[in-house]
Amino acid sequence: MKEEELPQVSTATNPDGDARLPTPAHDASSVIRRAPQTPPDKPEGFHVVGKAMAKTDSFTRVTGQDKFADDIFLPNMLYGKMVRSTVPHAVLKRVDASAARALPGVVAVATGADILVRYGILPSSPDEMVMALDKVRYVGDPIACVVADDELTAEEAAELVDVEYEALPAIGTIDQALRDDLPQIHENPRRTNNIHKEAHLEFGDVEAGFAQADRIFEDEYFFEGNTHAPIEQHAVVAQYGGDGKLTIWCSTQTPHYLHRIACAVLGMPGSQVRIIAPPVGGGFGGKTEPFAHELAAAYLARKTGRPVKIALNRQEVFYAHRGRHPVRFKLKTGVKNDGTITAIHLQSWLDGGAYGSYGVATTYYTGALTTVTYKVPAYKFDGCRVFTNKPPCGPKRGHGTTQPRFALENQLDKIADALGLDAAEYRKQIAVDPYTSTVNGLRVTSCGLRECIDAACERTQYKTKRAAMRRGKGIGIAASAYLCGAGLPIYWNDMPQSGAMVKVDRGGGVTVFAGTSDCGQGSTHMLAAIVAETLGIDVMDVSVCFGDTDLTPVDLGSYSSRVTFMAGNAAREAAGKARALIAQAAAAKLGSAQERIGFAGRRVYDLDEPSHALTFIAAVQLAEAQFGTLATVGSYWAPKLAAGYKGSGVGPSPAYSYSVAVAEVDVDLETGAIQVEKITLAHDVGRCINADSVEGQIEGGVYMGLGEALMEEWPFRAGEHKIPNLLDYKTLTSLDAPPIEAIIIETDDREGPFGAKEAGQGPLNPVIPAIANAVADAIKARIHSTPITAEKILKALDASSGSTLRLKKMPASQPPPPVPA
Repeated sequence: MKEEELPQVSTATNPDGDARLPTPAHDASSVIRRAPQTPPDKPEGFHVVGKAMAKTDSFTRVTGQDKFADDIFLPNMLYGKMVRSTVPHAVLKRVDASAARALPGVVAVATGADILVRYGILPSSPDEMVMALDKVRYVGDPIACVVADDELTAEEAAELVDVEYEALPAIGTIDQALRDDLPQIHENPRRTNNIHKEAHLEFGDVEAGFAQADRIFEDEYFFEGNTHAPIEQHAVVAQYGGDGKLTIWCSTQTPHYLHRIACAVLGMPGSQVRIIAPPVGGGFGGKTEPFAHELAAAYLARKTGRPVKIALNRQEVFYAHRGRHPVRFKLKTGVKNDGTITAIHLQSWLDGGAYGSYGVATTYYTGALTTVTYKVPAYKFDGCRVFTNKPPCGPKRGHGTTQPRFALENQLDKIADALGLDAAEYRKQIAVDPYTSTVNGLRVTSCGLRECIDAACERTQYKTKRAAMRRGKGIGIAASAYLCGAGLPIYWNDMPQSGAMVKVDRGGGVTVFAGTSDCGQGSTHMLAAIVAETLGIDVMDVSVCFGDTDLTPVDLGSYSSRVTFMAGNAAREAAGKARALIAQAAAAKLGSAQERIGFAGRRVYDLDEPSHALTFIAAVQLAEAQFGTLATVGSYWAPKLAAGYKGSGVGPSPAYSYSVAVAEVDVDLETGAIQVEKITLAHDVGRCINADSVEGQIEGGVYMGLGEALMEEWPFRAGEHKIPNLLDYKTLTSLDAPPIEAIIIETDDREGPFGAKEAGQGPLNPVIPAIANAVADAIKARIHSTPITAEKILKALDASSGSTLRLKKMPASQPPPPVPA
């Protein structure tokens, strides 16, 4: 491995000296590369990919020119307010909106009886209605929607809607949900409890694996639920035009899925519904499915003939939720004396809240990716998701994989300690190998896990520090893997998962049309960079039209870290077709072989004689004269990787990224207070498209992981959220963030666009267990639940004298007891 300096951006690519050009790279992160590989279709090498530069859309973002959904104002617009349940579980006896309708300024009121279609983001769980019809299932469940001439009137009218409830016992915990003597939240004649989904999978000979083990480790863990807390609150504007077309502007990560469900719920053909996703001010998974307020706004816009806006306040965002599931685990691992894993049995119990959301997939995700990080020859997984009377949980950054990663990495450190092994070297020993298959049928392609471990340990002097630290100071390591997009769409079909169109103008401008949603993750710049690299032009020569179901090809959305791999490949294919047409025309003009035509610096030239060249504009005009308007398309189909067993659709991905975090902490043994002194994170990104963007994603993942590790909680009392606001819900501020060092590892994935893999979600997952392992190193006792608080540390110090508390075994059909520190 050779370490290289971060590439610098050259301003020479802009002959006009445009002040908006990307700025030079800075030295906050490192890039560690393998031997450079130039793709066969890019013989001139890279001039955009891999450079560190400001994102192409950052200029409008920082100058306030971007318009988010709540910035949209239309003539004659109405304002909506949702009426929400004030009780966690009840039969709806009466919803009387007569007083609200009589209030001056109120234009319309809708209730559950107006929209009778059930829906859900997953076809297997259509259990939601736009507004409750027969019963409410959590505090915040929508009951009605009022629209008025102004927002204050809508709020006043919402308070006038009289709702009569017949209270039902509230199901507040996993234990209660498993009982047979409490009412069902969703009536299901096949069950007597509130289980939503069970998954039971076994691969290899698990019984024999445990029989062969020299040591067996069994532990129980609990990962607390938490929410996304994006800066932008949910907002929607809907307009029903005189042409009978409905347009919805919405802060969504999945415009295509919203389009499908809006059509189904409203009974409208797809050709008459248009979804536009403006820039999204943060999503983290919380805006990946249709919400009641979006569909209510659309319904009332059509009913009234006037535009309708609904913007949720922060408390309502907490009720909309779809955040991280609280999960309990039992983890049993058998190992040989040298640490080789012989078998793993993982059991998970998920608190899903009141509705299905992505929960079926989440259940599988708590077990599916266990095997893509370390070699596991035999594996058993039992998962169980239950309904409770709380806001529905769904996907949050690292969807379903963050919670089990905390358990597995915590236990691996315990195993290493018990066997006298260095925790970092132990992970290298059991790490999966590139281009192999796992016991549960997942295909691993490029894998930089060992390189990540080496880089993180070298930067932090991990081995030296771990041996020399006094009690109270600790250093911990953890690793993880994540998807580069789910291998299957939410609704199974044979169509591409991502499409792109590239239009090349005779003036040299290029426009990319893609159905992606930009939620701050840098997808717009990524698309521009891939097209600019392919065509040899500057990224500022490329415009990106995104997230508009009328104008752009289908992209399934910004979730599962899929956009770089899938939309990026589609854009590269479309740009490659345009490049071939331009190269053909240029070759004829230059008298060169087409395969020897290069593109760089806004020039099209002979690779053997670079001075023999045309400007990009001249070459484009020659191609347009020969072939007509230059517009090309690209599509991406994920390889068919599902293994054929029930549940095998969750887990396969065209590639996996790998991350390793090293945390350094200082724990006050008197007060239990934790100070995270530094986080170092190495991430296998395949190939870095934009070093600044990758570094930003790594830092964002670390920042979010720190909050989940140390302070974020999801507490309820009597069925009501105790802290549904950002004043009481604890998240990190910039003042709380420790120094973060990002290390970018390149492995050049064979199938990624220019070798790229994801960077949006993977870097979060190892942060939380790395902190837990660092705390364990500091206090010589382990914390088995999140968040890791001072109170838990003091209890662990009181309860343990250097050995982990071993919990009693529980029957597989029952949940574990509350996990002590």
